[in-house]
Amino acid sequence: MAPWAERLAGVRGVLLDISGVLYDSGAGGGTAIAGSVEAVARLKGSRLKVRFCTNESQKSRAELVGQLRRLGFDISEREVTAPAPAACQILKERGLRPYLLIHDGVRSEFDQIDTSNPNCVVIADAGESFSYQNMNNAFQVLMELENPVLISLGKGRYYKETSGLMLDVGPYMKALEYACGIKAEVVGKPSPEFFKSALQAIGVEAHQAQ
Repeated sequence: MAPWAERLAGVRGVLLDISGVLYDSGAGGGTAIAGSVEAVARLKGSRLKVRFCTNESQKSRAELVGQLRRLGFDISEREVTAPAPAACQILKERGLRPYLLIHDGVRSEFDQIDTSNPNCVVIADAGESFSYQNMNNAFQVLMELENPVLISLGKGRYYKETSGLMLDVGPYMKALEYACGIKAEVVGKPSPEFFKSALQAIGVEAHQAQ
């Protein structure tokens, strides 16, 4: 294997995932993955620019950063690229009023968004809010629209918590796609636009990042 200096030649920035890479979420704030706190500290002490990218949609950025800091990570809210703020920007730009099928923990990110008379649906990892009634409400909103818009904060199949594997937003997104005969717009990983926004935040081109 090539030495680190050789492997990092031309690299100016690093994009880091959070859940399952830096820590495993779960009861009591989750647990840091062995060596991850030290790895982040080493990266931030280097010449490299660092950006944290997450599809976390059960917590606001502020809550997530607070949790990570309690686990020992050196991280601030302004260093995090997350799908909820990106979705809010899209909603404002396009004059969309969403029916929100989301977790209560991330609802504060949408405080400045008009949700009256919905003309789209935003779906995220809603946890226990993925009830039949809430899914059916989202389905009915979409079916009543001439040009239905479904925005999904990610499309993961599952994720890991300390208690085990958990269903993510992807299966529920696919259910609405199938029922309504539409294609969701994914905001978050693996959308190229999501990664482009993270790179723009640190002023790094794609070929200069790892």
